[in-house]
Amino acid sequence: MTTQELHAEVLRYTAFSSDPGGGNPAGVVLDASGLDDGDMLAIAADLGYSESAFLTAPPEGLAGDGDGDGDGDGDGRAYTIRYFSPKAEVSFCGHATVAAALALAERAGPGKLLFATRAGTVPVEVAEDGGTLRATLTSVEPRVEEATGADVDEALAALGWPEADLDPALPPRIAFAGARHLVLAAATRARLADLAYDFARLEALMHRLDLTTVQLVWRESATVFHVRDPFPVGGVVEDPATGAAAAAFGAYARELGLVADDAVLTLHQGEDLGRPGELTVTLRAGDPRVRVSGTGTRIS
Repeated sequence: MTTQELHAEVLRYTAFSSDPGGGNPAGVVLDASGLDDGDMLAIAADLGYSESAFLTAPPEGLAGDGDGDGDGDGDGRAYTIRYFSPKAEVSFCGHATVAAALALAERAGPGKLLFATRAGTVPVEVAEDGGTLRATLTSVEPRVEEATGADVDEALAALGWPEADLDPALPPRIAFAGARHLVLAAATRARLADLAYDFARLEALMHRLDLTTVQLVWRESATVFHVRDPFPVGGVVEDPATGAAAAAFGAYARELGLVADDAVLTLHQGEDLGRPGELTVTLRAGDPRVRVSGTGTRIS
């Protein structure tokens, strides 16, 4: 069934770039109240983007607390949001969250939003600067765990990466900030650029470990990183700009002491796909949550 046959208004936005040809495209349905799970999956598959976002009314208790502080005095801009890849539902998706927030802000103005996701509640603030809208999401509380040697070996085998091509200063870990991601760091930019992997083999490992993406990272400087995210479990070879993985990586960098307690990181993603995007990751001392921000624009 096509999107047109479902009679759903589907908006198309790219996140983490102000250029429609950059960043990561997402479908956005601002009123999905008439759609069931099969409908949402069909729309996501028809679009073919890595994820699409579907909004409905918020669960009881969130309505009227759009600022997310729990005191009920917000502007009421709270929503339930679900995310579907072309193959399955995803617990949390950062770029589709940013896309949905920007779509709402274009219609009702900048401000604070609160999204109820399967992973937890995610506050988002949209601000305008010089005519450009920028959305900042705050992750659920993250966590970082060890990755077993056998699982890392299997990931490397699927990627076709020798172990010697890893950066020993950034050891493999599984990081979570709404979704699980295996973080593997390349020793060189050339290694990161050369990505041709065994789709079925990596997909099988990711299903077994409940991973959303594998985040491949190369560190350019103390606070600048280049990243790529294979996404076979979503039916997509590579995600062009991955907000959920960026949040997870922020937690990873802090857990391993790679950055200061207060830090702003810049992640470049999509360059090797011809869809360059930029994700800003902000860490605050004393707050375990991670903030991810970026621009975006509608795709005509």
